[in-house]
Amino acid sequence: MKFPSILRFALTLLIVLVAAFVAHALWKRYMYSPWTRDARVRADVVRIAPDVSGIVVSVAVRDNQEVKKGDVLFTIDRDRFRYAVEQAEANLAAADAAARAAGASSDATSAAISARRADYQKAAEQSDRRQKMPGSVISAEMRSDAAATANSARATLHQAEATHHQATAARDQAVAAVQQASVALDRAKLDLDRTEVRAPVDGYVTNLDIHPGDYAAAGTARLALIDRNSYWIYGYFEETKLPYVRVGDDVEIRLMAGGVVIHGRVESIARGIGDVDNPTGANLLANVAPTFSWVRLAQRVPVRIAIDLSQLPPGLTLAAGMTATVVSTPQGRDGAG
Repeated sequence: MKFPSILRFALTLLIVLVAAFVAHALWKRYMYSPWTRDARVRADVVRIAPDVSGIVVSVAVRDNQEVKKGDVLFTIDRDRFRYAVEQAEANLAAADAAARAAGASSDATSAAISARRADYQKAAEQSDRRQKMPGSVISAEMRSDAAATANSARATLHQAEATHHQATAARDQAVAAVQQASVALDRAKLDLDRTEVRAPVDGYVTNLDIHPGDYAAAGTARLALIDRNSYWIYGYFEETKLPYVRVGDDVEIRLMAGGVVIHGRVESIARGIGDVDNPTGANLLANVAPTFSWVRLAQRVPVRIAIDLSQLPPGLTLAAGMTATVVSTPQGRDGAG
């Protein structure tokens, strides 16, 4: 065999070996390396609903506008709530006056008890002295009158004590009424403050569905606010690749929008997905289909990936729902092993 023939054979063999190696590496990477093209950008969406009901008088934002935490989004008519504050203030003043009157009445009954107790003690001592005097000094009628006077003074004391208890209870009730009126005033002021609906987080207004003149019902969401600091990725990894994914692994994220590359970290892995082939049947028993497909596709398990927001390229627009490819970089492990 001539040298050129040997060289051609060697080159051909080398090319075949390299092609086989590359094909094996690609196949191994596709089958086992922790990556997926099925990833979505997600974000926390705050549903903005008013805490009080009323007519919307102004809307301070536009659809898709960026807002800061505390910015006014829209305002509900304040007149009714301002009147409620004034009424609550008047009720508090009336309750406070009633409490002062009840306190004065309680003090008066307390003073009356002191006077009635002194009268009773005097009458009781006088009756006791007369009961001890001999019959030659004092008549039986005088003894009886002294005892009756002491008994009357004791009854008057008991009546004064009962009146004082009633006055004390009325005073306590008046004090409680002051506390209730104070709470009602705070609630009215809170309702007045809540007529201005403000952004709870920094973010972007979306799905704006409110206009001046609309009636806004408490608890009914009228717009969505996307938290600008909450963007993250849900990567749906095939179960064959999941053994190579660990919490804390670095992740390279390639957005489909222009192929922009950003960085992240595996934050958590879902521990369960729905089984559409095994629904619950009658009597809460598993409803297992009698057929079986011989072609079994790998299930996809959600993996939550935190985005390093501090390293985002300038001018990048992130939107919840965008598609991305994610490649996990195992820490200290061979991802293709």
